[in-house]
Amino acid sequence: MPRPRSEKARRAVLESMRAALASGGYETVTIEGLAAEAEVSKQTIYRWWPSKAAILGEALLEGSLPTPALPVTDDLAADLRSWFSTMSAEAGHAASVEVARALIAVTATDPELGAALNARLAGPIAEQIVARLAVAQEAGDVREDVDAAAVADQFIAVSSYSALLGRGLDEERVDAVVDVLMRGIGNSCA
Repeated sequence: MPRPRSEKARRAVLESMRAALASGGYETVTIEGLAAEAEVSKQTIYRWWPSKAAILGEALLEGSLPTPALPVTDDLAADLRSWFSTMSAEAGHAASVEVARALIAVTATDPELGAALNARLAGPIAEQIVARLAVAQEAGDVREDVDAAAVADQFIAVSSYSALLGRGLDEERVDAVVDVLMRGIGNSCA
């Protein structure tokens, strides 16, 4: 019967993964390095996790992941611009770049974990966008036939791609993205 996990050791390994990811990127993370930083043996890590992807997944699933709030005013386009600008600023940070790249690696090696991470990371963003578009639909600013979940997917895709590239969208690009979006979902009768 395997020994139960030491909660202190588990948390130390997860924190070491977060720190290693932020400082050097997923490619540079090694089990040996995590073990040394967490002050546990490699055997302890291998007993609890099958791969470094599994460690990263658990670290991200449990980590604090603030999501910028999508404003709700009388101007949907301004709200979307504000949100995109905030997300874009976050996308330029080194930690965001490393998380985006690591998520691709994790999803490629463990689709089930990738799906759980997507739900954890993108789920709250999608919920905000869907709720904001529902308010806009009720106000007559967005067509009733618009699939808000599909629009949310597009927001997440643009934000994720920006993070993956390691650069945010400048104000001109944010305006262009929001303008195209508004032309696609706007209620021309309003």
